[in-house]
Amino acid sequence: MRRLWRLLRARLGWKLFISYVVVVAVGVIVLATAAEFVIPRAFDNHLAAMAAVMGDVSAEMEADLFTNYRDAVREALAIAAVAAVLIALVVSLPVSRQIVAPVRQMMLASQRIAEGHYDERVAVPAEEGWDTLDELGRLAVSFNRMSAQLEQMENSRRQQIGNVAHELRTPLSTIKGSMEGLIDGVLPAEPATFSRVYREAARLERLVADLQELSRVEAGAFEIHLKPVCVLNLVEATVTRLGRQFEDKGVTLRVEIAPQLPFVLVDEDRVGQVMLNLVGNALQYTPNEGRVEIGARCEGDMVAVWVKDDGIGIAPEHLPLIFSRFYRVDKSRSRAGGGSGIGLTIAKHLVEAHGGTIGAESQGLGRGSTFHITLPAA
Repeated sequence: MRRLWRLLRARLGWKLFISYVVVVAVGVIVLATAAEFVIPRAFDNHLAAMAAVMGDVSAEMEADLFTNYRDAVREALAIAAVAAVLIALVVSLPVSRQIVAPVRQMMLASQRIAEGHYDERVAVPAEEGWDTLDELGRLAVSFNRMSAQLEQMENSRRQQIGNVAHELRTPLSTIKGSMEGLIDGVLPAEPATFSRVYREAARLERLVADLQELSRVEAGAFEIHLKPVCVLNLVEATVTRLGRQFEDKGVTLRVEIAPQLPFVLVDEDRVGQVMLNLVGNALQYTPNEGRVEIGARCEGDMVAVWVKDDGIGIAPEHLPLIFSRFYRVDKSRSRAGGGSGIGLTIAKHLVEAHGGTIGAESQGLGRGSTFHITLPAA
């Protein structure tokens, strides 16, 4: 009996059939109970009508008539109950099949996804829109969206692993080649050789640090200490750190801060990191004798800060992707300059953690670009 109960609990179709039977049983019980109360009164009314036509009826005949009348009603109820159960069985088969089939399909697809096959999808009526779908149809649509997102995340993970492997391979190959040259005596043991090995080791260290920082910001495992900060102080700190590099490259740096600008409620170190990344990128991609502009103004309850340059620009097809991990607009330049391709990704997470936004605009290649962030005013 217990085994049968477990089997019934494990089958949705049987559960539906049992629910139909329970409804029929409850209806029959209610009807039978009501009939037991109604039968005597109905019989008395019927007997009174007969007596008016045929005359008085003996007590024995009245008892026989009442018994036959009650048995006839009970027999009709029994036949109706059996018929209702059979009809419930017949009706439950197509209904349960219509309900169970898509659920079973999603169950099998979810098992395939759990095994790593993220391209699994379930069938959805293509000719019907969202508003015309029932709960099962909407569940199928949501399931397909979930599996598509999982597939996208898996592809992103694989791409990230490939990018990390590629980024690690380049400095390691240089270090290994230099060391082999030193061991074989092909390269001279002089400061220039050691300097090249040191630069590649430092580049490897920066990449590892960037990856560690990226993992923290994507997981939200970092603290933000908010306090009112003057935007001008943030910009001046960035200019102080990069001013010498602008002078060495011959790039003009211009600062335009709106007067009486409100303070921003931010973590000064984190936003300073974002500013350093944006201004550093502008310097890197702006040619000699070019110009970079840093500006800020108030926009409602937010403060907008932008970094504009007249450098190499960004093609329209690259703009939606520049905040993705390891994505480079100019791969050769970024690799030569030691960039890991995740600085903008980190900047995006840091700005959004402050409740702000970050974006980029460009008129095309050779026409410069503008990066802008918004931060909440204090």
